[in-house]
Amino acid sequence: MTAEATVFLVDDQAAVLKALSRLLKSAGLTVQTFETAQAFLDSGNATQAGCLVLDLAMPGINGTELHHRLIEMQSDLPVIFLTGHGDIHASVQAMKSGALDFLTKPVDDAQLLAAIQLAFQRNQQARAVRAERQEVQDLLATLTPREREVMALIIEGKLNKQVADELGTVEKTVKVHRARVMSKMQVRSLPALIRLLDRLPD
Repeated sequence: MTAEATVFLVDDQAAVLKALSRLLKSAGLTVQTFETAQAFLDSGNATQAGCLVLDLAMPGINGTELHHRLIEMQSDLPVIFLTGHGDIHASVQAMKSGALDFLTKPVDDAQLLAAIQLAFQRNQQARAVRAERQEVQDLLATLTPREREVMALIIEGKLNKQVADELGTVEKTVKVHRARVMSKMQVRSLPALIRLLDRLPD
């Protein structure tokens, strides 16, 4: 990954944190540990690269609540739940909410490491998509309101003359705006512009 991927461990049991941290570091992974969900939220790591290995049952903010808060924050961190109190219902609900995996304690080392590697891949993909979308948003921000109007019409397939008629201007002016749109959006053709805008969410 371009940014160093970190495994963020959140568990209220210090012994569990110590054991898991030792395991993951021995596998060459970067690890940060937190004994409460609030401590993790306060750390500001929700936007960092990596994944979250999260205990389900904790005092204060529990694992499920933390997961929901991360979703609200639009965090890209995949969540792997660990629990000694797991049941089928909790597992199903966690997966429905978008958790990557749901493992029971004591966790199988190989299973956990495999889940973390998958989580890193998912996080890398999500961060790449987010970066692409931000790049498009930054380019769009350079357009004037009139250039945005022209762009909206040309991506509908309208000709310069049709755009001019709709906007109450002359074709020559539309050509100037169109050229500026292409330049600012860093594309050379209408299909390329459409592909670029397709990166944005609906």
